[in-house]
Amino acid sequence: MGTSLQPAHMLSPGANLGAYIQTVSGFDVLSAEEEKQLAEDLYYREDLNAARQLVLSHLRFVVHIAKSYSGYGLNQSDLIQEGNVGLMKAVKRFNPEKGVRLVSFAVHWIKAEIHEFILRNWRIVKIATTKAQRKLFFNLRGQKKKLAWLTNAEAKAVAADLNVDVSHVHEMEGRLAAHDAAFDAGVDDDDDSAWQAPAHYLEDRRFDPAAQLEHENWQENSLNSLAAAMGQLDERSQDILRARWLSEQKSTLHELADKYGVSAERIRQLEKNAMKKMRVAMEA
Repeated sequence: MGTSLQPAHMLSPGANLGAYIQTVSGFDVLSAEEEKQLAEDLYYREDLNAARQLVLSHLRFVVHIAKSYSGYGLNQSDLIQEGNVGLMKAVKRFNPEKGVRLVSFAVHWIKAEIHEFILRNWRIVKIATTKAQRKLFFNLRGQKKKLAWLTNAEAKAVAADLNVDVSHVHEMEGRLAAHDAAFDAGVDDDDDSAWQAPAHYLEDRRFDPAAQLEHENWQENSLNSLAAAMGQLDERSQDILRARWLSEQKSTLHELADKYGVSAERIRQLEKNAMKKMRVAMEA
């Protein structure tokens, strides 16, 4: 029962995965008697050193489980780290009086943490949210390793085996077959593949003759409406609007007040009334 102390970086799968696996493979495998004694020390006496030895002696088991999830395209170190979290939760909850080995009890906790990690990170859009969908996701993933698209008979067999509706099997199969695609082409994509990026399928209407003509007609109509509405105002109101809104060097209320010998408040009222008349004229 001599699990030796190791440097912290050797017990982190992210630092050097090969060295980590070699390290955890060197830890002693506990006998049933040793495991029960350590579990009792932790359960009844909260012996943290016993907890540590229980965890370290089962790290190789986490590596073994994590390898079975290598088909999801996620970093193996991350999968192992998540499995280790599940192992620690199992050790904390392990009751030596139940008469089972820790490895049998811990497998559920290890897989649960790995499953959660995969569902959070495998796709940007979550593909399985309910308990039934998660069960179907992981079981169907295993089936798809040896099957092409499921036939109706195969889909019904999977549905019956997992106790789900056959329509859910087809839906999950479609989700598994889908893949994420970047909107723009990658910087390393060559000319033969870059054109397939979704960005290239958007229509560019900037140089469409019909769109340009439509825009020019809109501008012309707007200018004609503006000129006609301005023509219905008195000269002072026209001058105020031009000075306040249409000139490059816009005048202030006080500058126009000095020009017409009235208060700035009076200029503001004239401007407001003129804008109202313009709006009514252009909407008519």
